Amino acid sequence: MSDRHPTLLQPYSERAKTATHPLSRYLFRLMDLKASNLCLSADVTTARELLALADRVGPSIVVLKTHYDLISGWDYNPQTGTGVKLAALARKHGFLIFEDRKFVDIGKTVQMQYTAGTARIIEWAHITNANIDAGKDMVRAMAEAAANWKARIHYEVKTSVSVGTPVAGQFEDGEEQNNGGGDDRDSDGRKGSIVSITTVTQSFEPADSPRLAKTNEHGDELVFPGIEEPPMDRGLLLLAQMSSKGCLMTKDYTQACVEAAREHKDFVMGYVAQEALNTAPDDNFIHMTPGCKLPPPGEEENGHVEGDGLGQQYNTPAKLITLLGTDIVIVGRGIIQSADPPTEAERYRRKAWKAYLARLS
Repeated sequence: MSDRHPTLLQPYSERAKTATHPLSRYLFRLMDLKASNLCLSADVTTARELLALADRVGPSIVVLKTHYDLISGWDYNPQTGTGVKLAALARKHGFLIFEDRKFVDIGKTVQMQYTAGTARIIEWAHITNANIDAGKDMVRAMAEAAANWKARIHYEVKTSVSVGTPVAGQFEDGEEQNNGGGDDRDSDGRKGSIVSITTVTQSFEPADSPRLAKTNEHGDELVFPGIEEPPMDRGLLLLAQMSSKGCLMTKDYTQACVEAAREHKDFVMGYVAQEALNTAPDDNFIHMTPGCKLPPPGEEENGHVEGDGLGQQYNTPAKLITLLGTDIVIVGRGIIQSADPPTEAERYRRKAWKAYLARLS
């Protein structure tokens, strides 16, 4: 980067104050609270593995990246399924869910893929992403779908039922203290009396800090201490650059992503990219970068890291965050395939946070 954008020298807590997207503001605050800028790419193959991994590694991460279509045994039930259980773990450990769907199609199709179908991604994933090869109008279509979805759930109905025996003072002046008025006797002539009153009331309360669907399982409503639940707003990351060898995303394509992000700041949170793309004075987009890997413990932390032989190229957290200016590193196999994923996730968290602090200084 020839010029260092002001956001590269701002703490996440400060960037939270000026971010335009509600979910970006929340994520910056969460990063500051947890001292973490780590995303786990949870590319496992079964729902059981996914949920167990999210629970074990959740304390170290701020984002969990999923590919729901990789998962066998995914339960699509909107009240008790895999997405809902992931949402409960996200609340408990304090992370956001990022479904790495890479939408790319005409506007109407991506609207339906995002909000309907079997997975109903919008219901459980805070963040998703898109490849805009189909054109920038696709971003507008997804933004409209997200806004319409949120509008439908903006209010929730509260119902309360109370049962009790009335006492003096519960009635308005002049109100009869019986059900029928007049002579308070039953049809058989016996003296009538009120033993209880049942009152049902309903109110519509704004869901200003709404919740993803909850199950009835014990502990499902636990919320990570120090921060409220995330806003119901949904966010999009534009796939601007990739870490694979021979990637065909040109500079013109990347620039089109930047333009689309600026046109839809109320929906686009930022990019999946290999470097910081904030250049305009008011740019404050989040950057998430895959292809992050550390050498084995005990080796030089900035040493050379081999690719996977299938086109994936790796960089260390220090290079990606300190030199190239990304905000969140995405790590998959480096954690998942280790002997102790929670311990390895903590190693990545510490290294990535150290790189962020070095960038600030």
